[in-house]
Amino acid sequence: MKDFWNQRYTSKEFAYGIEPNDFFRHQIDKLRPGKLLLPGEGEGRNAVYAAKNGWEVTAVDFSVKAKVKANRLAFWHQVEINYIVESLENADLPENHFDAVGFIYVHLNSTDLKKAMEKILESMKSGGVLIFECFSEKQYGRKTGGPKTLDRLYTVSQISNLFSDLKVSYLQEEEIPLDEGEFHQGRGMVIRGVATKP
Repeated sequence: MKDFWNQRYTSKEFAYGIEPNDFFRHQIDKLRPGKLLLPGEGEGRNAVYAAKNGWEVTAVDFSVKAKVKANRLAFWHQVEINYIVESLENADLPENHFDAVGFIYVHLNSTDLKKAMEKILESMKSGGVLIFECFSEKQYGRKTGGPKTLDRLYTVSQISNLFSDLKVSYLQEEEIPLDEGEFHQGRGMVIRGVATKP
């Protein structure tokens, strides 16, 4: 997978654009800036937006090409982000540290997703907010973005189970218009969620 993502991020253009994800932007704007974790952050569009708005951002992605693009975007906007090139599984994350997490289009198989979410929740402070948007199983077969295999697409019940120890304020499967760079274009089926760590 690392080779796939390095290849995707090699282009001069930003694969998913330079504007933040709409749902992430809408939700992060409601919160008081603090420490933010962005796993699978890619080329930095959400990280740079948050940094511009006062967040101390830690991004994690295993693509070195993604980090290069993210740092370029941060330079253009005159902000700094801490970008860790590592898999989420192997990234060294402090416990009880982050005030918010943006889990945006991070698609893992069910085993890796469970491990990742456990690690993410450990890294969050009590009262920390998790913002979630990923493709649902109903995106399978559409050509508007996302994984091409069902094992990396999610269901509401699957995400609800992962959020079982959190206070869930929003969790819905929705069809939305996608307009994020070259690879997210058209109508897409996503799961959106917001949850707080007790």
